[in-house]
Amino acid sequence: MKHLDVAGGTGDVAFRVVERIKSVSHRATQGTLTDMEEDTHIYVCDINPNMLEVGKKRAAEKGYNEEQCLSWVQGDAEALSFEDGSMDGYTIAFGIRNVTHIEKALSEAYRVLKKGGRFLCLELSHVDVPVFKDIYDIYSFSVIPAVGELVAGDRQSYQYLVESIRRFPKQEKFAQMIQEAGFEAVEYENLVGGVVAIHSGVKL
Repeated sequence: MKHLDVAGGTGDVAFRVVERIKSVSHRATQGTLTDMEEDTHIYVCDINPNMLEVGKKRAAEKGYNEEQCLSWVQGDAEALSFEDGSMDGYTIAFGIRNVTHIEKALSEAYRVLKKGGRFLCLELSHVDVPVFKDIYDIYSFSVIPAVGELVAGDRQSYQYLVESIRRFPKQEKFAQMIQEAGFEAVEYENLVGGVVAIHSGVKL
């Protein structure tokens, strides 16, 4: 298995993929190293080299510094350096909202995946519960920027966060964009009433 995690510099998703594969393979073989484990390679791609350094440091702290299955690559989601049809899986968590051209990032995801490969995107999205939506809007535009200014002394960044969420396509529209990139079996699941959504699709 070859898996690509984009905008994943801190390593959170990559570590979970490694742990999941180890858990499954060890249960199947009573703790011995399997071909699945030996053949697995996870590529963590991020445009920010500082975030990659954070991920590498965290990997070392978790004991992954000797792992041969993790690679850290600086790169752009809109112009990936990986070959066509080279990946079995593609994940992007809280990253696609920040790319300049979402369509290009989706097209690149489709390009690098093998046939049968799966695309998964976790992203802040749009609340679809009426009463909760009103409360969430007040919290987003009034509380979050104020807390950012109070705690981090940076109101502008937190204001950008809120505004970028509002600009991001709604769940149905984003699902349509994934389909237009070529993916099939596209679906999404809302979490916390739509505060966060998981979209998925398969390259057939």
